[in-house]
Amino acid sequence: MTTLEKVLYTAKAHTIGGREGSSRSDDGRLDVKLSSPGTPGTGTNPEQMFAAGYSACFIGAMKAVAGKTQLTLPQDLAVDAEVDLGPIPNAYGIAVRMKVSLPGMDRDAAQKLIDAAHQVCPYSNATRGNIDVNITLA
Repeated sequence: MTTLEKVLYTAKAHTIGGREGSSRSDDGRLDVKLSSPGTPGTGTNPEQMFAAGYSACFIGAMKAVAGKTQLTLPQDLAVDAEVDLGPIPNAYGIAVRMKVSLPGMDRDAAQKLIDAAHQVCPYSNATRGNIDVNITLA
């Protein structure tokens, strides 16, 4: 386990009702209704929030790597994330697939960027060795 050298930010959320409830951050910037996947509910679910969080964090990691290497990123870079939920022995688990779009960028440079970002992204570091994560260049 890796211990943080310094806490830069702490996110806080209060959740009630589990998958059929709601969640709100302490600053009110996040306020969501929750519904289980595949139900007629109108809320989001933890897997959708994980997909959004991981993909946003991964873009931040690519920007950080690009900044350190003087690499110019395309304005329309994007990440499409999919988070699967399914059974594992005696429990449930998730798996992640992300397709990274870096239009107009040399494929070798883009792949090197993705590989480097995967090493520094906090979500990548948290999931490495714990769940299947597949990141591909679109």
